[in-house]
This record gives sequence, structure tokens and C-alpha cells, in this order.
Amino acid sequence: MTEFPSFDLSGRVALVTGAARGLGRAISLALANAGADVALGLRTAGSADDLVAEIEAMGRKALPLAMDVTDLDQAQAGIDGTVAKLGSLDILVNNAGGGCPEKHAEDVPVADFDHTVAVNLRGLYFTSQFAARFMIRQGFGRIINISSQAGHVALPGESVYCMTKAGVSHLTKCFAVEWGKYGITVNAVAPTFIATPGTDDMLADEEFRADVIERIAALHRIGEPVEVAGAVVFLASPAASLITGDTIMIDGGWTAR
Repeated sequence: MTEFPSFDLSGRVALVTGAARGLGRAISLALANAGADVALGLRTAGSADDLVAEIEAMGRKALPLAMDVTDLDQAQAGIDGTVAKLGSLDILVNNAGGGCPEKHAEDVPVADFDHTVAVNLRGLYFTSQFAARFMIRQGFGRIINISSQAGHVALPGESVYCMTKAGVSHLTKCFAVEWGKYGITVNAVAPTFIATPGTDDMLADEEFRADVIERIAALHRIGEPVEVAGAVVFLASPAASLITGDTIMIDGGWTAR
């Protein structure tokens, strides 16, 4: 009988950081729909009660965790809590992230720079490290980082954000090369502008929205969270077992032109 690709995550345990809304919420639901139990890393306790209920309604376990990734003690506790309460950690999705208020490079304050690096790079780095230590022992793991098309193009006023997201894509390669021998794959997805609470204000500006749609050169529309979640489920699944160190662009053709 021919063996077909499998996208089934039954029996797997996933942890999604920044899970309360937007991409994190969509990714958490998609992983649960594919069969995984899901730990929800939350910056604010109690911010995802409805998400917990939705995941449990699918017949999966949901574990809310206080997990601000800029606090490395919380990051470590989130990894430990996932393993202790759900029995394993097979999939880590580093979704927590953020950017500076938009400013040209000559005007960026040190505090804004430091905060963006702390969330997008430092937090991701050490959360991955803490997870990898467990995954190395069990001989299996899937780490999926949320990068951005901003790591591949220059966005005026977003130099710090662009820098950190480029760092995420390159760090993905470094982790993949180091941890592949332990059965761990490490990949990233790089979305364009997606309709989430984090982009609502920007996309409400009609001129800005029209420019974004024009730059999404092939499809000319704003993306939806589920379109990013689908790629994450793929990378977490057995179907992607030979993919590592890669960044999948989910940009509607923005970077193709």
C-alpha cells in the first residue's frame, strides 16, 4: 500500500507562546484540530478562558500558563509546566513577539530597541533552549518560529522589528543545524500583514491598507490567521519530517516581485 503524507498530530503536546489572540489563537486551535493537546503561553493570566473552552470542546487538553517570554524564569516554568501537566513537549511554536512604535532609525529610543530585542530574539532564543533540552532527552521535537516578511524586506520606520525578524529566520537555521542530530526540526514561517488585533489600527488607515494590498503582489489581499496556522500545522506534522532550517514565506507574493 502506498504511504501517504500524514498531517495528524494525535498524541502530541504543543506549546504556543503569545497564544491569547491573533496568530497565537489561530495556531493553537489549528494544532488542537489536528489532534494535539495544547499549552497556552500567556502574558496575562486569565486572558484565554474562551480559547481553553474551544480547545476542550474539540476533545483536546488545554493548559493556560503565565508565560511572559521576557521573564526567563516564566519561560522555563512554562516548559516545565507543560511537561509536568501534559506529559511531554513535542511541538514549540515561538509566536510571542512585538515591535517598536514606528520611528525612523535615527529616532529609535534605546528602551524601544531593548524591549523589541528582548521579546523577539532573547525570549525566543531561551524559550527554544529550554524546550530543546527536554526534546534532546526524548529524541524528538518540532520548533516553529514566527518570523515575518519584514525580515526579508526593508520597511521604513520598522528597522528594529525588521532586524529581529531577520534574526529569527537566521537563528532558525542555526538551531536546525545544531539540533537535527537529536531528531529535532526547526523551521519558521514569515507572514505578511495578517488581519489580527495587532494590525487592526494600521490597516484601518485606508491609504496604508491600499499600499499593503498593492505590495502583496500576487494575491492583492490581506491574509487571515488560519492561513498562517495551516503552515504551522504542516511543519509540526509527519508530512514535513525532512524539512528543517527553512523559512516559509506566507506573503501573498510580496517578496516575489
